Amino acid sequence: MPAPATTPSTPSTPSPSAPPPARSRRLALGVLATGILMTILDGSIVTVAMPAIQGDLGFTPVGLSWVVNAYLIAFGALLLLAGRLGDLIGRKRMFLAGTAVFTAASLMAGLATSPEMLIAARFLQGAGSAMASAVSLGILVTLFTEPRERAGAIGVFSFTGAAGASIGQVLGGVLTDALTWNWIFFINLPIGIAVLLAALPALPGDRGLGLKAGADTLGALLVTSGLMLGIYTVVKIETYGATSAHTLGFGALALVLLAGFLVRQATARNPLMPLRIFRSRSVLGANLVQMLMVAALFSFQILVALYLQNVLGYSAAETGLAMLPAAAVIGLVSLTVSARLNSRFGERKVLLAGLVLLVGVLGLLTRVPGQPDRADYLTDLLPVMLLAAGFGLALPALTSLGMSGAREADAGLASGLFNTTQQIGMALGIAVLSTLAASRTESLTAAGVPVPEALTGGYHLAFAVGAGLILLALAVAVTVLRGPKGSPRSVTAEPRTPLAAR
Repeated sequence: MPAPATTPSTPSTPSPSAPPPARSRRLALGVLATGILMTILDGSIVTVAMPAIQGDLGFTPVGLSWVVNAYLIAFGALLLLAGRLGDLIGRKRMFLAGTAVFTAASLMAGLATSPEMLIAARFLQGAGSAMASAVSLGILVTLFTEPRERAGAIGVFSFTGAAGASIGQVLGGVLTDALTWNWIFFINLPIGIAVLLAALPALPGDRGLGLKAGADTLGALLVTSGLMLGIYTVVKIETYGATSAHTLGFGALALVLLAGFLVRQATARNPLMPLRIFRSRSVLGANLVQMLMVAALFSFQILVALYLQNVLGYSAAETGLAMLPAAAVIGLVSLTVSARLNSRFGERKVLLAGLVLLVGVLGLLTRVPGQPDRADYLTDLLPVMLLAAGFGLALPALTSLGMSGAREADAGLASGLFNTTQQIGMALGIAVLSTLAASRTESLTAAGVPVPEALTGGYHLAFAVGAGLILLALAVAVTVLRGPKGSPRSVTAEPRTPLAAR
């Protein structure tokens, strides 16, 4: 699709164009959702296939963690940069490039014959996923400008994430058992090629602002290195300990780099991340709430699976099926209810309701029994899975709020920022909650408590801390997300006003 011509009076800004027809927008949404589904599937599939990968390629136990860490570090560190570059060079170009890199890296991962080759491929997968993911929401909010229509599109987008994570756990086990672990990566090839072919005509062309509008090389180096080092430090806390010289030293260096980035953005003529984006309480509050919520929900997504397998003795496939009701209710709420509720009551009220339900999820989990013979799925776990519908309420509302305060020219940056805080929250949840659970389990085991009960005691502590994080998120949502008067213009507030006319 040819890029629109720029307006002569404002050569650095994209020119206005008429909204694509409804059918074109739905096709574009399908392309974006499929692209995100592919990357989320990949993340959850890999965790199931780790034992097979270790046995085939000869990974050490420490080295095996880098199959996940290499992806997380590249993905989390590059999201912000990729989002801003999407605004500058064109979000469609960035999405296509990211999908192509991810697909090629998937082929490399499937053909890997050594640990080094697989880790390199996983790093490239993370980079490609960051490039595509960072601009997806930016494309979506510029395509769907009418509030109710946008709410529905974001509901579909949110459902994709929940479905991908759940399907991946089941599909990973099936592919690994029926074929080999290599096919968990090969399956991305037909999906990636299909997304590329469909995206070319489906996604709207955009020329971007041009690199001169924000080509801040020093800022890019500071934020990328700072985020990469910070995420590395967080994911290694479980190995080195929170108060070790390794954690404190690298953590301090990461903070110095990120502080330097903020100083640079405040003084640079063409900053990579204009700090004006944080003047919007919607953007600031939504990102804070998301970080806390995602960190807390690590205890649901991962630790519940560990409880089912390590305490109750479920197989990997049984665990996936046991957690399927949660994915089903999240998807049902995201697709059929969330958009209507957001339109009628407003995103803030729906977000608060969703967070209250999530407090109930983690609160109930603090009471699951530690003796396998006393646990009953229907009474102890099914209510938890059903209350997970709160996530289907909270995430679409939060996504709408996180993107609503962004100017049209900053949509890619806002999208990248929103995804970055999600990854930071995930890394913090993994590091903090898993460390607390492991420490509690060790102390209970040392005191002579049977292993299943000791494990459950560790999970109980993580669930309780997770509930506390959700309560903190609830407090932030109440106090920060209040929609103050005089808020900056946004693509939500003035969806059809051409940027050049502002």
